[in-house]
Amino acid sequence: MDTEGLRGFLKKRNLPADKVEASISIAERFESFIEGGERPNSLESSVSNEASDFVELMISEGINSYENFVALARYGLFVENNEIYLTFFGLIDGGNVIDVLHEKLGESVGEEKRNQVFRGIDLPPLGMAPSKKPMVTVAVMTQMEAQLDSETCRKVLSDVAHGLPKEYYKEERERFLRAKNIDEYLEDKRNRAITKLEKHRDEGTLFFNQEITDEVIEFVKSRPDILTGTRESNKIVHTKIPYMTKEYLVETDERMKRYYACHCAWARESIRTGEPQISPTFCYCSGGFTKQPWEVALNQSLEVEMAKSVLNGDLECRFIIHLPEDIVKRAELE
Repeated sequence: MDTEGLRGFLKKRNLPADKVEASISIAERFESFIEGGERPNSLESSVSNEASDFVELMISEGINSYENFVALARYGLFVENNEIYLTFFGLIDGGNVIDVLHEKLGESVGEEKRNQVFRGIDLPPLGMAPSKKPMVTVAVMTQMEAQLDSETCRKVLSDVAHGLPKEYYKEERERFLRAKNIDEYLEDKRNRAITKLEKHRDEGTLFFNQEITDEVIEFVKSRPDILTGTRESNKIVHTKIPYMTKEYLVETDERMKRYYACHCAWARESIRTGEPQISPTFCYCSGGFTKQPWEVALNQSLEVEMAKSVLNGDLECRFIIHLPEDIVKRAELE
């Protein structure tokens, strides 16, 4: 392993010395695991199945920490192996959703009711295989919808927002305050998003999990509701960019098109395999994630409504974010 190269790569990310060494240590452990496998492989040629086997080992040893998965994802970037990067990135992308839902339920309906919802359901370990996640989701949703009214279910799920703190979006508040009105802010938001996609295309880097091509950019440009949303009177109409847009655009099978559209690690595999059937209400978790930047920008709580969901048979996911009256009037008067 190019230890010094990795050390330099990590230092450029301004990691403290102890984090750098810890990252190198887990990468070395991973390489040792790969080289000790049934068929000889260098880390650089490792495949996702072998990485997944290592994750199972990490879980069994209790070293399946967020920091270790981030370290291994970074190592995948360092050795320019997207399979490794995507395997570990996929485990931390929304990996704590069920834990956060457990926490938010306790805050909203009380610990006793929360414990009833989760009766017989163990909180999943970080790094759980994607194929196993939908079974956890359907178990939680079945009991949640049986014991709570629909409004409470939607509210709690929308509060999850992938567990991201609102501080993550603080720049959005600053940009909104600098804008003349919400339309000017939205135009700036749109331009920034397109510029970011073009940068990934030009540099050949991944946008989170996906390759950005000319076709992807043209598709997003042709749909102002995708990625950033568009204002229609007193609401923002936001359609999620497909999780794998390049594949989505050329796919003709509707089931696989829905699979490529879905961002949720806790539901996606159920679309591909056809089971289990997960309640579309679960998508309010994604709705909460979608509205959170707007709540930070406007500095107030907002209502979100699910308009389309791939779990409901649609080919895309769309959410409606309801805007405050004063924000709308300000835009329409100027």
